[in-house]
Amino acid sequence: MFNSKKERQMEIEMVTIDELVPEDHLLRKIDQYIDFSFIPEKVRPYYSENNGRPSLDPLVLFKMMFIGYFYGIRSERELERQIQTNVAYRWFLGLNLTDPVPHHSTISWNRRTRFKDTDIFQEIFDEIVIQAMNHRMVGGRVLYTDSTHLKANANKRKFSKKEVEVETADYIDKLNEAIEEDRAKRGKKPLKKKEGVKKTKEIKVSDTDPESGYLYRENKPEGFFYLDHRTTDLKYNIITDVHVTPGNIHDSKPYLERLDHQIKRFGFNVEAVGLDAGYLTVPICRGLEERNIFGVIAHRRYKSRKGFLPKWKYHYNAELDKYTCPEGHDLTYTTTDRNGYRQYKSNPEICKHCPLLNQCTQNKDHQKTLTRHIWEESKEKVRENRLSSEGKWIYRMRKEKIERSFADSKELHGLRYCRLRGREKVREQALMTAACQNMKKVALHLDRVV
Repeated sequence: MFNSKKERQMEIEMVTIDELVPEDHLLRKIDQYIDFSFIPEKVRPYYSENNGRPSLDPLVLFKMMFIGYFYGIRSERELERQIQTNVAYRWFLGLNLTDPVPHHSTISWNRRTRFKDTDIFQEIFDEIVIQAMNHRMVGGRVLYTDSTHLKANANKRKFSKKEVEVETADYIDKLNEAIEEDRAKRGKKPLKKKEGVKKTKEIKVSDTDPESGYLYRENKPEGFFYLDHRTTDLKYNIITDVHVTPGNIHDSKPYLERLDHQIKRFGFNVEAVGLDAGYLTVPICRGLEERNIFGVIAHRRYKSRKGFLPKWKYHYNAELDKYTCPEGHDLTYTTTDRNGYRQYKSNPEICKHCPLLNQCTQNKDHQKTLTRHIWEESKEKVRENRLSSEGKWIYRMRKEKIERSFADSKELHGLRYCRLRGREKVREQALMTAACQNMKKVALHLDRVV
């Protein structure tokens, strides 16, 4: 017998919204194990106590944003439509079936006005990390750091060229002191102070998002991007730090500063770090040694000129402070330059009769020159760490930690593209995405063990 169920949908039923949400729904677990009570207290200073119209409950506002990041809903208009029809979303926000959904413009208005130039999103991220620490899900002993590119909301063909000043490295004062000590130790005169001539470089500046940076790297897409510099913990892969820079900033530049930020903010006792080859720079190796941290950094391959001997063919003797070439002749110290490199040169009278001269140098005076940074010993220690059994294990886990964290962000939470323009708004997106990833990890872990 033919039957239609359309008429049944007009019947009145007695049901609660709680009955319509599955017991194993993700939002139920998050609501159970994540304490959101800190949010009203954090945002209270940004609201008027006795003036203006009654505001939307800030907890509802932020929970709406969390839903968007949990499920990768990139549009706030679409988020409003999804909440209207999704019972689980309504339950999570505390709305009944007939309650109106807050307008999507409420989110953007609060971002543009109330929370502009505040650290509220950083504070929310930090609070979630602290909750994970309280559940013993963060060890703070082994950390992994890397960066990923986020496509800016900008056309790569619409730009102007601009001369900008090259920023001075934050370690330059310490390096200059080390250079002067090294020269004095070797009987060299102090270097003359250079006049304050500042270096400049030409960069591309986007017309639509001037705060983004033009990314041009081998095996990377070309265009305007931001970089999400992220750190995860070994224990449960909780994200412990998020930092956003323009796409033309080198990965290694903010690393030591962000490492110190985490140690100070969360009280980590960092014993080891795992890093990509992009972080294999002398200042980072030196900084890790000064902090007594076991650094494991991937090897960076340097291609020597075709037909010429690679540098590793020349043996360095630390006791005698000299290099020895493959033919057994010495290259002795001559000076230390402004960039912190010691120069070692061969005897041209010996070199001009050497059978390997054509594979060694093209210098018209038949003299071979090798350079060695004054902090090179720190870099060599990092290389030894990478080859140890502990170092191999730490680096092997890197793909399971930081790489997987980025993959989840892009595939599940919509972090592949920047939703908005401007570094602060991209920072908000990166922080909220990471906070939601941490919430999911905490809730799912506690649901399994409790």
